[in-house]
Amino acid sequence: MRIDYVRGRSRGGKVTTKIIAERDKSTLHGHVAECIEAGTTVYSDEWGPYTGLNANYIHQIINHAEKYVDGQVHTNGIENFWSLLKRSLSGTYVSVEPFHLFRYLDEQSFRFNARRGTDASRFMEAVQNIVGKRLTYQHLIGADAPALVTAT
Repeated sequence: MRIDYVRGRSRGGKVTTKIIAERDKSTLHGHVAECIEAGTTVYSDEWGPYTGLNANYIHQIINHAEKYVDGQVHTNGIENFWSLLKRSLSGTYVSVEPFHLFRYLDEQSFRFNARRGTDASRFMEAVQNIVGKRLTYQHLIGADAPALVTAT
C-alpha cells in the first residue's frame, strides 16, 4: 500500500492511495513519479526506499530518531491520515478482506480530502461520484476479479 500526501497552502493537503505489491525502491519511485510532478518538494522520513528521490524532486528528510519537526520538514499530515486509516480499519470495519482494501482506502481518502467541507458538500460530492455507476453483487464480493492473494 502506498499513500501520498500533498500539502496545501491552507493546511488542507490532499491524499492519494494505491495498493502496491512491493515496497522496494524502484516500485516506490515509479509510483511517486506517476503522482508527483518533478521538481516538487517531497518530505519524508528516513525509510530506505525513499533515498534517491532527490534526483527528480526537492527531497527533504526528517530523522524521527532525532526530532519530529524541523521548520517545514515533517510528516505530521500524512501520519495523521495514517492514524485515522488504521483506527477505521481496526475499530470500525474490524474484518477487512484483502480484495476490498482499495475500497476502504478510497473511502478514507475521500473523507480526509473533504474534511474541510460541510456535511452537505461532502454528501453532494459523494452522490455526484456515484450517479450513473453500477456496482454488481459479483463485483462487490470480488467474484469477477482475479485473486490478489494466493494460498500456498
